[in-house]
Amino acid sequence: MNYNETETLKETVETDTEMKDWLVNYVGERHDPDSGEVTVEMIVETMATEFPEFLMAVAEENWVRGYHQALNDVDAGQKMFQEEASTNDGL
Repeated sequence: MNYNETETLKETVETDTEMKDWLVNYVGERHDPDSGEVTVEMIVETMATEFPEFLMAVAEENWVRGYHQALNDVDAGQKMFQEEASTNDGL
């Protein structure tokens, strides 16, 4: 797997809601893809150019949640290690 890209970025966006319909049309006009299909990556690129504040808010929230989860994982790992160590001390 290439960690610089995800499969999701290459997915074609289906216009199954009113907002997606508007967004796909808007991005399609900007990118004018040969295939006529708009991908998630095209939408991200357009948002990064035209509405970076939105993407930064999403990225920051994602980072904070990931950092919080990592701290929880470390706490759980330390607890498991201490429980294992105390169990082995009794042997």
